[in-house]
Amino acid sequence: MKTTESSSHYDNLENMSIAELISNMNKEDQTVPVAVSKALPAIEKLIEKIVDRMAQGGRLFYIGAGTSGRLGILDASECPPTYGVSHDMVIGLIAGGDTAIRKAVERAEDDPDQSWQDLKANGIQELDTVIGIAASGTTPYVIGGVKTAREKGLLTGCITCNEGSPLAKVAEYPVEVVVGPEFVTGSTRMKSGTAQKLVLNMISTSVMIKLGKVKGNKMVNMQLSNQKLVERGTRMIMEATGLAEEQAKERLLKFGSVKDALDDWKQE
Repeated sequence: MKTTESSSHYDNLENMSIAELISNMNKEDQTVPVAVSKALPAIEKLIEKIVDRMAQGGRLFYIGAGTSGRLGILDASECPPTYGVSHDMVIGLIAGGDTAIRKAVERAEDDPDQSWQDLKANGIQELDTVIGIAASGTTPYVIGGVKTAREKGLLTGCITCNEGSPLAKVAEYPVEVVVGPEFVTGSTRMKSGTAQKLVLNMISTSVMIKLGKVKGNKMVNMQLSNQKLVERGTRMIMEATGLAEEQAKERLLKFGSVKDALDDWKQE
């Protein structure tokens, strides 16, 4: 029996009050960071290897199905606005294609060969990294893509919530976060999904910091895509230079990023 499919510690959920339901869910959720902490050494090793590859021009691919695929797409889609990188630097792929982001595509996850075709369509190359995301660790779409990528010399990792899964066996750097039974038996969008999101946060954030996309604790390369971010960038420049708000904002809008604005100010 997979841990992710094992029976919930709770029963007769339909008879619980709303207060009992959310209290018990909260209790279960609190176990997730503890499970992630046990996987930190494995996460560290994977990140170190990713940074090495990406510093040489490699890219990062996430592949998954269902919730796992959507979480990979979410993490990838947030890298450009947060860190000012190109949209093809971190790419999330989901079984069934973009349609599956909103609606389940029947049996899409059962094809072990389609993931490599999807990766090839995105110009996969030697310096790239492929991370398979699957709570069960048994999804054919994910296993097939990771296995082929590793055979072709790419760096491979995975994020799974079962110990000793087929996915972990084919990945060079597996990350196993065993969170235990879900509150609703088998509903891996809950604790497993939370664990996967936490690990993805660690991977992309650490990689971007090590690639120089953060200065101090500030997102100095963020895209100025709305008024909130313009105001944030203006404050960053004010803090770093002592300039008045109007001058800081003018400089920010002129150069398009906090980093470029500050680099120019230092040269004056």
